[in-house]
This record gives sequence, structure tokens and C-alpha cells, in this order.
Amino acid sequence: MSTSDRLHRLHAEQGQSPWLDNLRRDLILGGGLAAVRDSGVRGLTSNPTIFQKAIQGSADYDVQFATLRAAGASVLECYWEMVMSDIHGALDVFAPLYDDSDGTDGFVSVEVDPNLAHDTDGTLTAGRDLWDRISRPNLMVKIPATVEGLPAIRRMIAEGRNVNVTLIFGLDRYRKVMEAYVEGLEDRVAAGHDVSGIASVASFFISRVDSEVDKRLEATGTPAALAERGKAAVAQAKLAYEAFQGTFDGPRWSALASRGARVQRPLWASTSTKNPSYPDTLYVDELIGRFTVNTLPDATIDAFADHGTVARRIDVDIAESHRVWSALPGLGIDMDDVAEQLEREGVASFRQSFDELIEALNAKDRGD
Repeated sequence: MSTSDRLHRLHAEQGQSPWLDNLRRDLILGGGLAAVRDSGVRGLTSNPTIFQKAIQGSADYDVQFATLRAAGASVLECYWEMVMSDIHGALDVFAPLYDDSDGTDGFVSVEVDPNLAHDTDGTLTAGRDLWDRISRPNLMVKIPATVEGLPAIRRMIAEGRNVNVTLIFGLDRYRKVMEAYVEGLEDRVAAGHDVSGIASVASFFISRVDSEVDKRLEATGTPAALAERGKAAVAQAKLAYEAFQGTFDGPRWSALASRGARVQRPLWASTSTKNPSYPDTLYVDELIGRFTVNTLPDATIDAFADHGTVARRIDVDIAESHRVWSALPGLGIDMDDVAEQLEREGVASFRQSFDELIEALNAKDRGD
């Protein structure tokens, strides 16, 4: 981990919170996660792919797995116990930051079973179960922003549970996510409950958008199409921030803010640069702004700490973002179709990681 102060400056100067997009048991037990926190990282996210890599990639979980199985736990129950052990460890590391920041940072996110992505009732039951079993104020339960996930998100917020809404790929869905959050707060107020302690982020995926749009632009192949490569993801994120500013303003939001409600912060996810011809800090440098989070894998954290640019960019060159957005349809790029495809792929990827890990644990149990 770099000793530069860029990560601290992101928050102190620009109001953005860098979070780590990774979790492994050795990182917790060896003190590495505390060192990451002390470097300026202000929270942590996990997902089924991260846990697949952690559990299959080391022997750190073998003793706990064997002990749980010997006690009669099913393989699936073992998985969740191992996950929750790591989440509790990470929550402990970030708890002081949660307290010092008055509950605005220091969060750790854990995702519901991705096989429930299109099951509203199943998602809500799983989300409640994780929240109640872990029972920590700096926990966020991750719920996919599918059509079926939106009612579960609204209900979780209405019940006072923190939610990280994940797998957002398009502006229309992002607006519906913000609406679900605001409606959940309004439901809670109507029921006579406090809204001041509730926290939520909306995880808007970035690099995958450029990967897909660039592929489509290259298939078109015209000079005009090729000239727009590498621009769609940042443009869409800046327009998302513009929508965020519009939602969390005005009389409707003021009525909730007066009761202590906090904005649902945009979280930029998938911010490692997939195209090696693009700068490795592109999706950090260009998306810095107040009331935002950027969740970063280890390599991107190190790259930004080494040579990133700490300057507000999220609401700079908005006219250019609108120009890019307006140009894409004329080049044959349907951004609604891009978002739908990326959502399908994202759900499928997390489901595959989850299912493969459960099968690997079954194989370990059989002694294969």
C-alpha cells in the first residue's frame, strides 16, 4: 500500500470516499485491512466473485469448514457462516471509522444470494436475514437493482436497514433506484419511525459500459464511431451524478432531510480499467465529487495512490457528456440495450461464482 496521501485527500478535499472492493481472511487476520483503512480507505464491498476467489484460493477457511460440517451444518450453511465470519472481521476493522464519521462511512457490504436476483420476496427474506443475523450498524446488504429487486430495496429502507444497491448499468434504472430509496424513507416516516440513521449507496458500474460500447462502436467501424470510444462510461456517470443532484434537492427531499435523512450516495463500481490503452486511473480521476463513493480493487487503489489526480471532475465538462450521450444513438448504440445486456451478464456472473463455489465446497466435503 502506497504511503501517499491521495486517498485521504479524496475525502478531506473532495468529499469522496474510497472503498476497497475486496475481502480475504488473511487480510483481516494479518492486519492488512487495518493498514488499508489507515491509508485512507473508508469502507469495503464484497460480492460472490470475491468470496469465490478468497475461499477457493486459500486454505484459510478449511478448519472452519470442517468444524461446521462436523457439527451438522449443510454445505450452504457453511458458506454463509464463513462469509459472515469475514464480514464480522471487516466490520470490526471499520467500526471506529463508522463511529468517528457519525455513521457516514466505515461500511462493509455483503450480497444476498445472487440466485434471488429476480425473486422479490426471496430477496427481501434473504436481506432481512443477513441484516438481523449480522446485526451491526455499519453493515450494508447488497441487493441487485433488477426490476424485481426494487420493491425489496424500498421495503428494506422502510424497515430501517442499510442497503447497497448493486448492478446498476443505466440511467433509467438508476432513477428508479433513487425513487425506491426515497419512497422507502417516506414509508418509514408515514409509519412514525426515525429515518436519521439509515444509509444507502447506489452502485453504478463503469468500466463494463465502455467495454461493451467500445465493442459496438468498433463493429460499426466508421471514423465517427471510433472517435467516441472510451467516452460512454464517464459520460453516463456524469449524467447519473446530475440526476443524483436533481433527486436530492427540492421540497420533497427537504421534507426528509429535515428529519435527518441522508442522501443515497452514488457509488462508482467496476472502476478498474479493462482496456490497457486507457489510463489505469481513468475511472477514479474522472469521477471525483462530493457525496460519492468509489469502490476500488487493490491494484487501482495502489495506482491512484501513486499517480492519481485529486481534483473535482464529476460535474466538469457536463456539456461534453451530453454531447457524447446524444451522439451514441446516431452511431447505432442503444444504451438501454447495453444496460439490459450488462445487467443480464452481471447477474449471471455473480450467480456462476456462487454456484461454482458451492460445488467446490461440495467436492471438498466429498474428498474429491
